[in-house]
Amino acid sequence: MTYRPTVRGRRLARELRKLREEQGLTLQEVADRLDWSRATVSRLETSQTRPRPGDIADILDLYGVPSPDRDALITLARQAGQRGWWTAYQDVFAGSYVALEDEASHIRTWDPQLIHGLLQTEDYSRAVIRAGRLLPAEEDVERRIAARKIRQALLDRDTAPRLQVIFDEAVLYRQIGGRDVMRAQLEHLVAAVNRPTVTVQVLPYAQEGHAGLDGRFTILSYPDPADPDIAYVEGTMGDVYLESSEAIAKHRDRFDLIEAAALTPEESAHLIAEAARSSQ
Repeated sequence: MTYRPTVRGRRLARELRKLREEQGLTLQEVADRLDWSRATVSRLETSQTRPRPGDIADILDLYGVPSPDRDALITLARQAGQRGWWTAYQDVFAGSYVALEDEASHIRTWDPQLIHGLLQTEDYSRAVIRAGRLLPAEEDVERRIAARKIRQALLDRDTAPRLQVIFDEAVLYRQIGGRDVMRAQLEHLVAAVNRPTVTVQVLPYAQEGHAGLDGRFTILSYPDPADPDIAYVEGTMGDVYLESSEAIAKHRDRFDLIEAAALTPEESAHLIAEAARSSQ
């Protein structure tokens, strides 16, 4: 089963690399001393393999890490190795995004074409998946619908993340799934903006050139300062996860510019309600 690293897994990987570098050891030197392959050490430091507490204990012993730091990192390895709900949908989720989203405390997202998946109705999702995924069978579509419904439960938790969604005004008028499906989706969106943790903004047609022209992206932030923001860019040729401070700063600035150019949440809610009424 393919390993999808969680936030804790990525944190552990960063700590392992930091500890090795502090010891002045190369990947090969660590591998030789533990009688492992160089690739095994590398995969642990890059979150490409599920960390086993016993292996982590061996590395920490090699680095001479004392308790309580040693105990905390072994506990982190156990937590990183726990399987989340998404592991039952490995055939649906090709990357790590859902595992990373599941632990976020703040989600900022810009999309010029679609309503965000966390706010989609079942029928709207079905229409999007059928049109965009080119899946071979209807059961494949329904499998993705089931996974998306579970994913949306994130917003119903007591610890629901703050969700900031910005999309282009054209999204309101593209009749995905037909008039009835779109009307229900817009009405669902009207209800969503009343959630205390959800903010929805619309970038109006009046904004000609803007910072979102390069395409959609999402920024995930976490409650623990040890976990840096992650910028996620989805594309047909694969997903990209950006974690460097420079890349994150650029995407934060881009989101801030799009947010400033968009209608206010109040203006956006009014426009969405008008679009819902006009679709009747």
